Amino acid sequence: MNVSTASPPLVRPPSPSPVVRRLAALLLVNAVGNGLFLTVGTLWFTRGLGFSAGVVGAALTAAGLCGVPAALPVGRLCDRLGAKPVLAVVHVVQAAATAVFAFAGSLWLFVLLVCVTGAASRANGVARSTLYAHALPAAARNRALAVLRSLNNVGIGAGAALGSLVLAHGGSGALRTAICASAAAYLLALLPLRAVPTGAGVVGAAAAVAARPLRDLPFVGVAALNAVVNTLYVVLEVGLPLWTLGHTSARPAVTGWLLLTNTALVALLQVLAVRRTSELAGAARSFRLGGLLVGAACVTLAGAAGRAPGVAVAVLLGAVVLLTAGEVLSQAGSWALAYGLAPEHAHGAYQGVLHTGVALAQALAPAALTALVLPHGTAGWAALAAVFACAALTLPPVSRHAARRNTAAAHPS
Repeated sequence: MNVSTASPPLVRPPSPSPVVRRLAALLLVNAVGNGLFLTVGTLWFTRGLGFSAGVVGAALTAAGLCGVPAALPVGRLCDRLGAKPVLAVVHVVQAAATAVFAFAGSLWLFVLLVCVTGAASRANGVARSTLYAHALPAAARNRALAVLRSLNNVGIGAGAALGSLVLAHGGSGALRTAICASAAAYLLALLPLRAVPTGAGVVGAAAAVAARPLRDLPFVGVAALNAVVNTLYVVLEVGLPLWTLGHTSARPAVTGWLLLTNTALVALLQVLAVRRTSELAGAARSFRLGGLLVGAACVTLAGAAGRAPGVAVAVLLGAVVLLTAGEVLSQAGSWALAYGLAPEHAHGAYQGVLHTGVALAQALAPAALTALVLPHGTAGWAALAAVFACAALTLPPVSRHAARRNTAAAHPS
């Protein structure tokens, strides 16, 4: 006997445009705070709080690992209680923990705060992803997500620019103020969050408990392959700077411009990328192309070594363009697959599985990149490119299997 997942009649949601505007306000405030913290945080930890770079690096690794067990339970809570209240609590936790960073003098308190913020950051992603499913009509969701992701990049860029001003012209007092401003941003984001309506949401404890995403092995396969390709962010944020500084003749300042290029291109291209993802088959093809482009970017990065400075910069720029194209295409495909393959009553639990895979991959990838890829030069980058290509090519048949399984579950004989 199948457990009924039908929910009571709901009030028709308002048109997508007001909803998107409110979500955009939420996301922009949150993104500016994130960009500011990402820019000044590490310097505050080392210069303001006096911790060594090794201690900070180990703590940040622990923070990434703390996000792994947080994703799935938070997703289930979103299904049972609604994504809005869960996200509101997460924002309050993030605000409190970030504010205490400004005054943390104890090593153990610092490590605790880093772990709390790491888990809360992952919980924030799960809750927001579930909120999108609850607030946005399915037909308009992919385009709205593309707009929101573009705005998120704009907000992070604005926060990073503000943080750069603090670093250039401020001392310890300015750094502490910037940390407190980042904490305040999480609280300010609660104002637009209150105004976000949800056309769907709480499905009740019975339906939420009935969801078993970890038993949906085809979806778990999709989540695992998505996690592999999502390590492109580690390539961008860790591999690219280390490779540029240690293995090419490009000047150190080039790294910042390359990252800014990525941010600008995502803001420009993400909306265009969703045109390929109106159906699950198109989403899988978009993901496949994106993963292959990320692999091509890895091979291109390898070609920057041993070149004259001008040539190295040109090659690195080409690699960033390929990586960014792969990013926007794979992300657009990933959204459509994650929402399209999840039952309507279990978006939170399924988003939890997806984010668990991403958290685990992104926590382990930096060590793998620095130990297995960078020391081996061209061979290491070629091997990494092969990993991305294999994941990209494997996803379409796995997603087709997941779609057939969902159809069979929805229409049992």
